[in-house]
Amino acid sequence: MSDITKVSAEARDRAGKGPARAARRAGLVPAVIYGAKKDPVMINLDPRPIVKEYNSGHFGTRLWEIEVGGKKERTLPRDIQLHPVTDMVEHVDFLRVSAKTSVNVMIPVAFINEDTCPGLKQGGVLNVVRYDIELSCRADHIPENIEVDLAGVELGDSVHISSVTLPDGTEPVISDRDFTIATIAVPSSVKSAKADEEGEEEVAGEEEAAPAAEE
Repeated sequence: MSDITKVSAEARDRAGKGPARAARRAGLVPAVIYGAKKDPVMINLDPRPIVKEYNSGHFGTRLWEIEVGGKKERTLPRDIQLHPVTDMVEHVDFLRVSAKTSVNVMIPVAFINEDTCPGLKQGGVLNVVRYDIELSCRADHIPENIEVDLAGVELGDSVHISSVTLPDGTEPVISDRDFTIATIAVPSSVKSAKADEEGEEEVAGEEEAAPAAEE
């Protein structure tokens, strides 16, 4: 289960660019809480917890409990807008959720047992196809990451979603194919050495066969 970030916010009377710009001039981040068939609530937030969570890499997978005017809202960040030049946070969208709310979230992949992976020990290179996997799960059971075990993965092998043990209560959004997460690629130096060995073997075989042909 993901941790919950608890913050306080001040209500913003109106939507629109004017009030949003005024919030930014005051050093705050304009945001909105929406969903659950309720009216949206416009708020202003302290940017520090937003920046901290965004830099942690778990911003979109961690629940936020936002208190506005004495009322607490359980939410999940769904969109963040950054300034194109300064990368300052300009706006955040929060979706209201409950324990039973089902959400689709991008979960980062964490590779384990790289030090015992046969393919990597033989000189292979870990080629990551998907750094994140979109999962469907309950809002109160969002995993921090998905562990992909590389123990036993040989040189040239691929790791597919079917070989990964997903956390309970989660399933991949892509369900129509067994997609690839990573491969242990054969480096060009190994390919070249192997090709040279095969070429030498062919030449040796031809030389051995030549005398027999003359007889």
